[in-house]
Amino acid sequence: MANGLILETTFLVDLERELAAGHEGPAQAFLAAQRAEPLFLTFTVAGELAVGLGAGDRRRWEEFIGPFAVLPASADVCWEYGRLFRYLKTNGLLIGANDLWIAATALAFGKALVTRNRRDFQRVPGLEVMGY
Repeated sequence: MANGLILETTFLVDLERELAAGHEGPAQAFLAAQRAEPLFLTFTVAGELAVGLGAGDRRRWEEFIGPFAVLPASADVCWEYGRLFRYLKTNGLLIGANDLWIAATALAFGKALVTRNRRDFQRVPGLEVMGY
């Protein structure tokens, strides 16, 4: 397994819904089983959450993402994005731009990605994709 896990937006939406409903579901069970793993978000995931979480309530957003380290954009992330875009487009496998940034960040930092959207992310060569 990669050194740490990146939690993708679909996972975090499910986690937030479970917490709001007050019952343990698959996302919380996954986290409980992965207690020893460092947990990360990409800058893209943090941005996607800022769009929807709490309808613009920055404090709520900061509290929700607070337990996770946010991985930044870097030259390596940008290179991976370009490399992946070329490969996926050439092979008719292109995924959405935000998902591409998330995958590029995971590859650049050498981390596995936890998502409900395995179908799209499994198109990315070399990306370790985990469901829950």
